[in-house]
Amino acid sequence: MTMTGSQILVEALIEAGVEIIFGFPGGAVIPLFDALMDYEPDKIKLILTRHEQGAAHAADGYARATGKVGVCMATSGPGATNLTTGIATANMDSVPIVAITGQVKTHLIGNDAFQEADVTGITRPISKHNYLVRDVRNLARVVKEAFYIASTGRPGPVVIDLPVDVTTATLEKIKVNSDVHLPGYKPRFEGNEYQCRKAAEAINNAERPILYTGGGIILSGASTELRELAKKANLPVTTTLMGLGAFPENDPRSLGMLGMHGTVYANYAIMDSDLVIAVGVRFDDRVTGRLDKFAPGAKVLHIDIDPASISKNIPVHIPVVGDCQDVLRKVLKHVKHRDRPHWFAKIDVWKKRHPLRYNSESARIKPQYVVEQIYEATKGDAIICTEVGQNQMWAAQFYTYTQPRTWISSGGLGTMGFGFPAAIGAQVGCPDKIVFDIAGDGSIQMNIQELATAVYNKLPVKVAILNNGYLGMVRQWQELFFNRRYAHTTLDGNPDFVKLAEAYGAVGILIEKKEDVRPTIDRALATDNVVVMDFRVEPEENVSPMVPAGEAINKIMMLA
Repeated sequence: MTMTGSQILVEALIEAGVEIIFGFPGGAVIPLFDALMDYEPDKIKLILTRHEQGAAHAADGYARATGKVGVCMATSGPGATNLTTGIATANMDSVPIVAITGQVKTHLIGNDAFQEADVTGITRPISKHNYLVRDVRNLARVVKEAFYIASTGRPGPVVIDLPVDVTTATLEKIKVNSDVHLPGYKPRFEGNEYQCRKAAEAINNAERPILYTGGGIILSGASTELRELAKKANLPVTTTLMGLGAFPENDPRSLGMLGMHGTVYANYAIMDSDLVIAVGVRFDDRVTGRLDKFAPGAKVLHIDIDPASISKNIPVHIPVVGDCQDVLRKVLKHVKHRDRPHWFAKIDVWKKRHPLRYNSESARIKPQYVVEQIYEATKGDAIICTEVGQNQMWAAQFYTYTQPRTWISSGGLGTMGFGFPAAIGAQVGCPDKIVFDIAGDGSIQMNIQELATAVYNKLPVKVAILNNGYLGMVRQWQELFFNRRYAHTTLDGNPDFVKLAEAYGAVGILIEKKEDVRPTIDRALATDNVVVMDFRVEPEENVSPMVPAGEAINKIMMLA
């Protein structure tokens, strides 16, 4: 049976288990989009976004919510370069996506042809791996390898760049070997037994241990094992921004999030600990603060599937390379229960003295209050996506996360415009779940055109805009460190979000009174459509607590 490269690609995607592609067409991918029509909608479906960046973020949100590999597709040149922010976002947060880009004909590559860009060169630093396919005979193999690389080891984005003549070339259908043969890529899944016993021994002997857990727990599917370890060994648990939901925040052992905008008691605890049990984390600067002052009296035990992450920022005393789930299962066999009454008593004092707080008695709408009401209205059973900035931090602090894959946010890259298309992807992947995008009035405008995507595809995402009239987080830094010189952070030209939502066929609601917050959220939840809620919140409310950049994480400013 003779097939075109485009048909081979689509069949390879179906064989890889792909059900959804997010994409936007263009000249170099016309053959691909044409081939898709013969398989839609029963075997595979393409969701047309309104911008390529939206497609990449939607694929990312789909992957985070489902645990599957997300797929996005764009044309050559500007189509491909519009994907790069989404690719970089996924790369920083270790999210498995496959990005398929069109390319000019092979004989034109390097000649500055119309809509040509060096996609492999551009994406090499921001992807886990990339391919330029010059021969149709390699296409099916490349697709199989791409999905394997994206989803194994430390996950990440893989780019497949396809010249248009490869997609139109014909080939006798061939059977691809089910085994992936990549001699240079051998991720280690199983933790070393000796190192796992050594880790358990360190936990058993520690007087003031703390579990410091991140997105690797969620990617590994190790949330159950983490909970078992915390219970069996009686350990306090703090999570990174990417690890929210890995451990239930309503558990008394939970310290919530740590770092620049983490809880005071999480920061104090890790700084006073004698053993930091780091699992699926990368010790990023927003967590560690000043490196030479981080957990000065503690030994560091680091469990991670990526050996390059171990001792990269912080010297590690006990390294364990392997999949978090496998390692934790082995460690669990050897750990023992310890009461540690003095350690937990000390933590309880910090919790009572320094709770997360804001002026809840204010007559004005506080953004933290909106987030709390979303939690109450959903009973915690929702997927929360965010944009980036103050809205992101309030959503992290004041919604109680108890399950993995219910928090979706751009952590490493901090990509404004991420939340709404990511929410679309999450809603596609989890159609029975409530999906919120908690947004700022600045960030939501960066990909607001995806309202058309959500409305057309009947994806009832709920958008809560915490509208303070500023680029809030930048304004906060300007207030604190630049003598309130609000240089170009005032958003006086904001649109009427209600009319804008209605123009796209969504429901728009303006909320200016505190007493209308909860009824509006309830109305949104009862509405089977996209709902954009414009909450006019306190303009100069700050995210608190805050650790100034470059300081130790126990040098905390209380701004509320």
